[in-house]
Parts: sequence; C-alpha cells; structure tokens
Amino acid sequence: MFAFVVNFQLRHDASFPYYKLVNCEERFMREALRLAREGAAGGEVPVGAVVTIGGEVVGRGWNAPIAHQDPTAHAEILAMREAALRIGNYRLESASLYCTLEPCVMCAGALVAARVSRLVFGARDLRFGGVRSKFRVADSDLLNHSVEIVEGVLAAECVELLRRFFEARRD
Repeated sequence: MFAFVVNFQLRHDASFPYYKLVNCEERFMREALRLAREGAAGGEVPVGAVVTIGGEVVGRGWNAPIAHQDPTAHAEILAMREAALRIGNYRLESASLYCTLEPCVMCAGALVAARVSRLVFGARDLRFGGVRSKFRVADSDLLNHSVEIVEGVLAAECVELLRRFFEARRD
C-alpha cells in the first residue's frame, strides 16, 4: 500500500501542510526503524515505536520481551509507558504513535485505553495484526475511543528489516 501526496499548486512550497505531514511521518518512522534495529541487535524481533506529541518525541521503544522476560514488552507498550511517565498522565490524548509493524491486539487495546489519537504504522502483520489484518480493534465502533489510522509509511523498509531478521535466524 502506497500513499502519494500531490501539491496541485504546481510549485514547491515548504509551508504546504501535506508536505510537512509526509516529512513528519517519514522522519518519525525512520526513528522507529532505528529503534527496531536496536532491538534486532539484541536478538529481539525488530519492531520499533515512537510516541509524539506536538511534533516532539515523548516516548520510544523496541520489542524487548526476551530481554525483560515480559510478554507485554512490545515496542508500542514500552513507548507508551515512557510517554505517559514523561508527560505525567496515562492518557495520551493528543499523541501519535509510529510503529514499524501493525500492532497486535494487546497493543491495539492499549492504544484505545491510552486514548492515543493517531497510529501510523509501516507494514501489516498478516498473522497477528490487531488493527487491520486480523482485527480492527483500534478504530472499532464498539469501543469508547477510536484511533485514526495511517498505514504503509515506509512499508517496504519495514518489511525488508523483518525479512532480513527472520532469514538470518533460519540460516
């Protein structure tokens, strides 16, 4: 899935809001990819997450269930924990979460519970995805909060990182 942004003003204008939106999404996703690589270096499945509020990073995380001996130590959970501690509130109402892989059902539920306003993810998780692939937890009409979802940002890079990680483990 790819997203294209076209400026129909036929001129390059850095103040055009969509231009800024694309740059922010890619910039924060690149930080999530960097974090995913840190996790992979420690033997964890390479998933990284960044929480932002007002364009500032307030939380970071990478998968660490092995290192923490904690099945809930997913990148998204760790990033949201850090963000909540940093702002002094468990509700992250104006936050965006950027993640290299579609969140699982547990993480999607945490996004709703924390009232995260926006989720941006790279690759779909066809086996365990809780946002689009298997379930639609984060924007379900049945829940008291709905998360805005953007998918496919730097998807090819996110998929390639996972592919290389699992290929190396099979060798």
